[in-house]
Amino acid sequence: MAVSSRFRGMKILNLLALCVLIFSLANIVPMAEARIRRYKWEVKYEYKSPDCFRKVVITINGRTPGPTIQARQNDTVIVELKNSLLTENVAIHWHGIRQIGTPWADGTEGVTQCPILPGETFTYKFVVDRPGTYLYHAHYGMQREAGLYGSIRVSLPEGESEPYAYDYDRSIILNDWFHRSAFEQAAGLSSIPFQWVGEPQSLLIQGKGRFNCSSLNSPSLNVGTICNETNPECSPYVIAVIPGKTYRLRISSLTALSALSFQIEGHNMTVVEADGHNVEPFVVQNLFIYSGETYSVLIKADQNPTRNYWATTNIVSRNATFTTPPGLAILNYYPNHPKRSPPTTPPSGPLWNDVGSRLNQSLAIKARKGFIIPPPQSADRMIVMLNTQNNVSGNVRWSVNKVTYTLPHIPYLIALKENITSAFDQTPPPDGYDFKNYDIFSVAENKSYTIRNGVYRLNFNSTVDIILQNANSLSNKTSETHPWHLHGHDFWVLGYGEGKFDIYNDPKKYNLVNPIMKNTVPVHRYGWTALRFRADNPGAWAFHCHIESHFYMGMGVVFAEGIERLGELPSSIKGCVHRK
Repeated sequence: MAVSSRFRGMKILNLLALCVLIFSLANIVPMAEARIRRYKWEVKYEYKSPDCFRKVVITINGRTPGPTIQARQNDTVIVELKNSLLTENVAIHWHGIRQIGTPWADGTEGVTQCPILPGETFTYKFVVDRPGTYLYHAHYGMQREAGLYGSIRVSLPEGESEPYAYDYDRSIILNDWFHRSAFEQAAGLSSIPFQWVGEPQSLLIQGKGRFNCSSLNSPSLNVGTICNETNPECSPYVIAVIPGKTYRLRISSLTALSALSFQIEGHNMTVVEADGHNVEPFVVQNLFIYSGETYSVLIKADQNPTRNYWATTNIVSRNATFTTPPGLAILNYYPNHPKRSPPTTPPSGPLWNDVGSRLNQSLAIKARKGFIIPPPQSADRMIVMLNTQNNVSGNVRWSVNKVTYTLPHIPYLIALKENITSAFDQTPPPDGYDFKNYDIFSVAENKSYTIRNGVYRLNFNSTVDIILQNANSLSNKTSETHPWHLHGHDFWVLGYGEGKFDIYNDPKKYNLVNPIMKNTVPVHRYGWTALRFRADNPGAWAFHCHIESHFYMGMGVVFAEGIERLGELPSSIKGCVHRK
């Protein structure tokens, strides 16, 4: 008995000693803790010349693009935003951040919050729960194309590493740039007769481009004042590299209209990430990228180090060959002077109408081995969305299943939570269209197209399939590429196809093995794209074409799910609810 008791006592002492040792080691090597990242921003008008042409733009703390948000996975980001615009409301969307538990911080005016009025200060607070490359941009009217945008870079926790190696990390945003203001463009889109925005005047790489000032030959303009090609604001963006090193370039697009290609003279790019998810690596010379998409590519500085090289971006999908020049930046091999022009002419981009190459890139994007998140093998609901351009009461509009989307005065999230049934149309939009009889290759017959603001109500935790079906626009033999972005979720990209989606046979071809997850995806001309997602994030979420003019003209919908699971909404988002 005594021996047994002493043995038990020794075991207890050993366990206590082990606990003390573990506690001591925990103090010596502390666990990585999530941090709070605070930002204080002022949004205001300023004159800028990003492409040498001087115009009023919207800046954050005097900058466009705005400051890059840098954080680690699971950090909390707090942005105190002051609206110093004299005549405009504002809201900022955190593109790619799912806002789990904070749907009111999504920053979508009319969907998740009331707008921030001139002079007001609003605080956004949310968690960045996944590593990856994301964006922020205005989500009020067409303000995004006025310069209100920037990058979000989320790293892994300290001590963890990506499944690919690199020496340095860079963020680069691609954009198109218009000289007419967003107000002028919106007025034309709403006019009878319709006035299209036209092609952009230039392409920007990280906020810098070059417009040919000599093309402004109007005698009424003081060209030297309004456009100056020697202005340092529009000197080419420089990507500085050290010979022999490998660089991760986080390439993002926030174009208002254009689909783009991006290439670096003499260098291959290995695609490793898309919209925050690791990709089975593949090599490209031209990266095709659509508005709202983000990619990480690896390049190695392994070319002749005695010279610099061109980085270029070109418009694809639209014939802007003779209207919009390529965007140019310089890949600067240290120690060459950063302003030293490459000795070659910039490489020409791919053919604007080479749909096959763009479709092949879309098909090549698969989830990386070891990082595959298996999709549900079947869906509870399928919604087929036919995208058409229509003439509605004399206005040119975009529609989904014959419904043109318009925002209500009271944001959906507030109206749904507080059961304000008068705030929006209680009839949901249709789940499909006349699949059998509709000809996607013909101009739409403008019959029974309506402007409504109903929502798709999704059962919480259900699995939903979305089929995006492209069709002819109002111009015969024309079908545009549309990049669609889903707020609050990532989705599995199950497949792409040409022509009309076959509801019975095409689902048999879905990739259910290693589909990539994304938040933004293109639907190619006269084609379809199939998505699947779980409705597992309580809130009201926009799903829309990321082309500014198309969304303004009605190309979008809203999903509502799990609203009853939300607690009290913050009063800060409700400013417009009781305002007369």
